[in-house]
Amino acid sequence: MSRAPVCWTFQSVAVVGSGAVGLYYGGRLAAAGEDVRFLIRSDFESISKSGLNVRSVHGDFQLAQVKAYRTAEQIRPVDLVIVAWKTTANHQLREVLPPLLHAGTQVLTLQNGLGNCESLAEIVGAERVLGGLCFVCINRISPGVVRHSAGGRMTLGEWRPDGTGRVAELEKRFKAAKIQAVAVENLEKSQWEKLVWNIPFNGLSVAEGGVTTDVLLTAHETEAELRALMAEVIAGARALGLDLSEDLIDFNIDRTRPMGAYRTSSMIDFVEGREVEVAPIWEEPLRRAREAGVEMPHTAKLLRRIHERLQQRGK
Repeated sequence: MSRAPVCWTFQSVAVVGSGAVGLYYGGRLAAAGEDVRFLIRSDFESISKSGLNVRSVHGDFQLAQVKAYRTAEQIRPVDLVIVAWKTTANHQLREVLPPLLHAGTQVLTLQNGLGNCESLAEIVGAERVLGGLCFVCINRISPGVVRHSAGGRMTLGEWRPDGTGRVAELEKRFKAAKIQAVAVENLEKSQWEKLVWNIPFNGLSVAEGGVTTDVLLTAHETEAELRALMAEVIAGARALGLDLSEDLIDFNIDRTRPMGAYRTSSMIDFVEGREVEVAPIWEEPLRRAREAGVEMPHTAKLLRRIHERLQQRGK
């Protein structure tokens, strides 16, 4: 007699990385009554004292009390870990994750680019890893204050599907928290779909010296380059057997125009002197496409320009 698959669920959540993404999505879960514990370092005092304030196009909300912790050991094991910090902090995962795990803990990365699921699998095991892509315009404007100006959709997938309903459960619970969550069967395809936006817009916002998306769309030359980069990403994905539609080019251009003077995450990191997520957003997609037999000359040129800008900045 075959056994019915064990259905996974969660009662406790740890958010690793309490910047804009972690505070927004973790905050929505907490506002819906979930047990959410935030690992917070630089803003610990402010958030512990004043809570969380989210100014959102989907409705403002505040959390007067936030379960804030300085260390993973203080949080203790939870059922779900959400990794929401920049990939430039991933060298800390081997230290941070183990105290948060019990036998059934699942780990969801909301990070940009490619290679993050693989990095997590090396630490926690492939069977625990989930991936999420956040299509959202969001910025942390001061300690404990997040501005959400557009979007908010999240796609969720299992890195190694196991039939226990993990993604379906996440989708249900996230939707109950007013998060536009959608479960997908092919996580890798969704990752490349997001790169259709991230590679050109994040990249050119840095390569052009730190400019907003409206500036990139104003000049005919930069819009043409945006479109060429998007076409390359689609070609790279197709070489890997992922059926991305060319309609994504117009879709991403059209959805970006109403954002106005939007500051991409890479542009913010660049102008504020922080490390930019070069490896997962540009280097890894280039490597995978080349291994599949496809060159991406516009992307390779963009990567060189990004490195030149970072060298000029001195970091």
